[in-house]
Amino acid sequence: MNTSARLDRLPPYLFAELERKIREKKAAGVDVISLGIGDPDTPTPSFVVDELSSAAREPATHRYPSNRGRPELREAFARFYDRRFGVSLDPETEIVPALGAKECIFNLNLAFLDPGTVALAADPGYPVYTGGPLLAGAECELMPLLPERGFAPDLDAIPAQTRERARLMYLNYPNNPTGAVAPEGLFQRAVDFAREHDILVVHDASYTETTFDGYVAPSFLETPGAKDVGVEVFSLSKGYNMTGWRTAAIVGNSDAVAAYWKLKTNIDSGMFEPVQMAAAAALDRGDAEPKRMSAIYQRRRDLVVGALREIGVNVGTPKATIYVWAPVPGGHTSASYCELVLEESGVVVSPGSSYGPNGEGFFRISLTVEDERLSEAVERMRTSLSSG
Repeated sequence: MNTSARLDRLPPYLFAELERKIREKKAAGVDVISLGIGDPDTPTPSFVVDELSSAAREPATHRYPSNRGRPELREAFARFYDRRFGVSLDPETEIVPALGAKECIFNLNLAFLDPGTVALAADPGYPVYTGGPLLAGAECELMPLLPERGFAPDLDAIPAQTRERARLMYLNYPNNPTGAVAPEGLFQRAVDFAREHDILVVHDASYTETTFDGYVAPSFLETPGAKDVGVEVFSLSKGYNMTGWRTAAIVGNSDAVAAYWKLKTNIDSGMFEPVQMAAAAALDRGDAEPKRMSAIYQRRRDLVVGALREIGVNVGTPKATIYVWAPVPGGHTSASYCELVLEESGVVVSPGSSYGPNGEGFFRISLTVEDERLSEAVERMRTSLSSG
């Protein structure tokens, strides 16, 4: 059986590899604690589940949905953006629901890239920013995110010939995997850059609702001129504990939204209508949920950061996301250290190199396990950290 050349261009997907390692260790009788995948451990709010249940009992919701989304959901996104960010969106032309941020981000590559064109992607960054362009037959130019720049890309360093071939630029703040927040002026610089080079900015806003210490994350679309050159992908997965529900939306530039929708009509049949109605309820009635979850993650962040610092790891304190991004001990690569932690401690953490070349020298800890197991994991890791 021969697979396609485009599939051969892809490296193994990070989280699939982590899941494989976890299965192997569990099969060998190891009590594995996984801090590798950012999947919230607390349930979806009950009122959201109730809305799904109620809507699912209506026979009219069992038929093919519209992949433009129910008006109730698009209008709920518009109300949320106005209330939360002060951004005005037209539910008819500037919002289309997506089956999770991952689906949306991937399909934007198919909608906007051709062979010979380029997507600008953060390094380190979410693997779909780089895998998607490869599957679209295009190329990916990495924008290094370095600690000394606050994990912000240096747009001036992008080569002239690359700028002319670029069609997409992926940004993500608050940032996965580094936990960094957008430095002042970055979004405006991105708008100006995109306008100058006719590039669509795609801002992944999956973590705007998970913030700490009083920090409030902005929307890219708050930036003057942003809707002229960009879209934002907003996800309910992390802030509302809805990872399995696959609920997101692309919002912003109407031409880009229309292009995404045109592609989507040929790929899927839309989101199950009871899920759409439940998502609308989350957006309209769930403002307290991300705040409640942020308090939990802040407590866990403090636990992890404090423990790592006690044993000599020079780790920063993230203002947002559900991750801690930490340097590996001396004498290790990202991969060798994470392998050591797994073998000696039965704890899974993600190697920074899996998020791009500039992730080398770091590892990522996810805060999405209950406090007691998180404490146990950190205690188990002490031996591995000390041996570094």
